Amino acid sequence: MKRALTVLAAITISTGLTAGPAHAQDKDLALVGKALAEERCGRCHAVGKSDTSKLPLAPPFRTFATKWPLESLEEALAEGIVTGHPDMPVVEFEPDQIAALIEHLHAIADKKATQ
Repeated sequence: MKRALTVLAAITISTGLTAGPAHAQDKDLALVGKALAEERCGRCHAVGKSDTSKLPLAPPFRTFATKWPLESLEEALAEGIVTGHPDMPVVEFEPDQIAALIEHLHAIADKKATQ
């Protein structure tokens, strides 16, 4: 989380983002989530709006909202996501990391696919 906060601080300084209205705070939280996703998941998954997963079996994060209600992922992220394929490590996140990651997933969700 320390690295993600460092990334957020750098983004905040370089873009002029400051704490303010809820929308700006959501954007800040989504940026922390993006940094976490890149750090912890990006070696396999596409974690942005249009990138390609490095591991073809790894679904792009932008498609998660079409598969699950994003808030339903909170428990799995806290307890450790376990999948049926051996290359997926068990990953666990702290509550503040989960909130940031869920906000990022909302920010990149494929809106066309969820309508």
